[in-house]
Amino acid sequence: MQAPVVPKPRLDFLNSRPPANYVAGLGRGATGFTTRSDIGPARAAPDLPDRTATTIGGAAAAIAGAGRGKGKGGNEEEEEEAEEKGYDENQKFDEFEGNDVGLFASGEYDEDDKEADAVWEDIDKRMDSRRKDRREARLKKEIEKYRASNPKITEQFADLKRKLVTLSASEWDSIPEIGDYSLRNKKKRFESFVPPPDTLFERAKQEHEHATALDPRSRAAGVETPYGQTPVTDLTAVGEGRGTVLSLKLDRLSDSVSGLTVVDPKGYLTDLKSMKINSDAEISDIKKARLLLKSVIQTNPKHAPGWIAAARLEEVAGKIQAARNFIQQGCEECPQNEDVWLEACRLATPQNAKAVLAQGVMAIPNSVKLWMQASKLESDDISKSRVLRKALEHIPDSVRIWKAVVELAKEDDARILLSRAVECCPLHVELWLALARLETYDNAKRVLNKAREMLPTETSIWITAAKLEEANRNIAMVGKIIDRAIRTLQRDGVSIDREAWMKEAEAAERAGSVATCQAIITSTIGIGVEEEDRKRTWVADADECKKRGSVETARAIYAHALTFFPGKKSVWLRAAQLEKSHGTRESLDAMLKKAVGYCPQAEVLWLMGAKEKWLAGDVPSARAILQEAYAAIPNSEEIWLAAFKLEFENHEPERARMLLAKARERGGTERVWMKSAIVEREIGNVDKERELLEEGLERFPQFHKLWLMLGQLKDRLGQPEAARETYERALRNCPHSIPLWLSAAALEEKLGGLSKARAVLTKARLKNTHNPELWLAAIRVEAHAGNKKDAESLMAKALQDCPSSGRLWAEAIDMAPRPQRKSKSVDALKRCDQDPYVIAAVAKLFWQDRKVDKARSWLNRAVTLAPDIGDFWAQLYKFELQHSGEDVQQDVIQRCSAAEPRHGEKWTKVSKAVENAHFSTEAILKKLVLAAKDEETM
Repeated sequence: MQAPVVPKPRLDFLNSRPPANYVAGLGRGATGFTTRSDIGPARAAPDLPDRTATTIGGAAAAIAGAGRGKGKGGNEEEEEEAEEKGYDENQKFDEFEGNDVGLFASGEYDEDDKEADAVWEDIDKRMDSRRKDRREARLKKEIEKYRASNPKITEQFADLKRKLVTLSASEWDSIPEIGDYSLRNKKKRFESFVPPPDTLFERAKQEHEHATALDPRSRAAGVETPYGQTPVTDLTAVGEGRGTVLSLKLDRLSDSVSGLTVVDPKGYLTDLKSMKINSDAEISDIKKARLLLKSVIQTNPKHAPGWIAAARLEEVAGKIQAARNFIQQGCEECPQNEDVWLEACRLATPQNAKAVLAQGVMAIPNSVKLWMQASKLESDDISKSRVLRKALEHIPDSVRIWKAVVELAKEDDARILLSRAVECCPLHVELWLALARLETYDNAKRVLNKAREMLPTETSIWITAAKLEEANRNIAMVGKIIDRAIRTLQRDGVSIDREAWMKEAEAAERAGSVATCQAIITSTIGIGVEEEDRKRTWVADADECKKRGSVETARAIYAHALTFFPGKKSVWLRAAQLEKSHGTRESLDAMLKKAVGYCPQAEVLWLMGAKEKWLAGDVPSARAILQEAYAAIPNSEEIWLAAFKLEFENHEPERARMLLAKARERGGTERVWMKSAIVEREIGNVDKERELLEEGLERFPQFHKLWLMLGQLKDRLGQPEAARETYERALRNCPHSIPLWLSAAALEEKLGGLSKARAVLTKARLKNTHNPELWLAAIRVEAHAGNKKDAESLMAKALQDCPSSGRLWAEAIDMAPRPQRKSKSVDALKRCDQDPYVIAAVAKLFWQDRKVDKARSWLNRAVTLAPDIGDFWAQLYKFELQHSGEDVQQDVIQRCSAAEPRHGEKWTKVSKAVENAHFSTEAILKKLVLAAKDEETM
């Protein structure tokens, strides 16, 4: 027998509390961890009180307190305190009973408590019954509102279901059956395929033995597809497929909407090649659209757009006959819709289109569109007129049909038709006006009077009446009719729109009724304009009319304005400019005579009249005008100088000397002395010229032109030292005169003193900073001396000092090497894109590159920006001499003569030369171009 096992004695430390911070197994390297079971649940279960117990607490409270880790002494103190208060402050809040557990833990639930609870329950029921009706009414209202905003489908069709009782048996049978589009029938069913036996392939091979395979020898000869791709082995299938495709294409070509019934034997191959082959995606879209439209026309066959869309879909798909069938069904289902009939006419052949429209007008006899389309199908005017007259029997009040009938009729028939038209459509003004144009003068007046009775507020009737009187030369009646029209319309409450009446005046001018135009302007131009704004507004109106080419309207506005402002010089000048640009010499002379009569102190009006007479070749009349002007304005220097210029330009130097002498005696200004010296230079009297210049400088030492003329005189006489001394004196008196500095530097350069010329220009730049002309002169001095690097250095400094100077940039473009000119021109255009010098320099580059059109465009732009600079005109004329004909060259000369250029570096050298004093602008232009050619050949 086996001895009994003696149990090991239980160690005492297992029953004792572990020491603080004890971790089991730490000595053997274990790591402590905590699990969910050690922590307990995330939320403690509520302590539900036992209602059967009379008291709550005692040991349970003590256990709860011990569970919180408090010592024994602490628990006893809390229990004692709780007994004194009657409740425990540390009692946990119960979410079902609230704090009653703590407050009334020691209380007993007796009969009084039960009776109180019953009383409060009755009160709650009573209060609930009082609010019940209101609550139920609110709930019912909310339910009704929800059902109104979210109705059921059965409720939506309830009224339609009630109407079903009125349907007859035939109507019930005619309701189309809706197709079954549920997903149940769209599920793909499983189909099983069984591989065919070999005998089936063998039999098929034997049946097509003659065409199913290629001879091996033909394969060797290369009948297969290139590169061995997709070898053709079934010729029968290929032939059948190609035949089918060809027949479809030929059918599509032979049966089109245009009615072509035969194939063009010459061009059918080209047509076949140009046909578009639809992709698989397009074919799929067409099938989907066809299915959708089929559903539309089945569910609602009375919907005309559905039939039209279905027909057009088939037309796009190339099935014309199917499209015709669809639209025919549409006509049967929707006979009262004119769009269906028009679509059927469009799809039908020309032979059937008339029959289709005949059915259409029988179904809808009041359709204007159908009748108009029917008339378009006719080939001759007589047939068209017959159709339209038939239409008028059904629709006598259609203005469109009446207009079409009148257009096809002859004049006599048109008059009769219009007489009937105004009876049927009395409120259409165009018919009345057309009838008035066809009638005689007396009958037209009756027609217009009757039209005025029918349409008292229509302005065009009054204007047509005025035009009628003007056409019959009753000019006096035109103004009366327009005045009466304004009064009548205002009496009838019609608002007079000033802008609209001005447009009517311009329309009358374009129609040739000038008197009507003037009468409209006179009667309406002042409506709605304040008195202080009249001049400004009327002048602006006239300018706008001139821009639109309405010259007579602008002339009428100026004439009306001058009746209110006869003493305004600016209005007379604008009216005179209008006559100068668009009128005759006689009208301009009459205008200027009236102007100086009202404004005798206006020098510019006298001078304009004298100049026009001079340009017309009437020199005596010009002299007479200047004499009258002198009598009106005796101390006017402008009139004295104009009289001098008239005599000087007409080769009357003695008369010019006398006039200037009188002007000097009357205390003339520096300009009189300058003109006197010019006359003496023209005659060749050097001593008198020097005397006048010195005398003038004593009076006017600050006038730089007299110093300049004296220096040039001494230089011309071969006295360089005297000229240098004159320039030095001049620069002391006029240190800011740029021409004096330039002339002094040019004199030093001419005498060979390069360093002195540099010194003069440097001093000039110090006294006149940021001046591009002085920089340009310094650059050219270095360039003439052959100092290219110094010139480039000065150019860089000049562009830094004057970065927006077009003359400097143009010179920089010319100085740059040919490959760098393009980039330099781009930089110049960035700095000053609207400068004429830069634009002319760029045009020169285009000219050198043989870009004729661009060069011409840029040169024209330059002369437009600066028409007063003659150098650009010379450059343009030289260009046209090389690249255009005689007409273009003459146009350039005329434009230059009209601009009358007075400035330009090269232009002034030619125009101010003594030998060219009396040259015209055209002569100076040609001489300048000839001189430029000579410089190029040298």
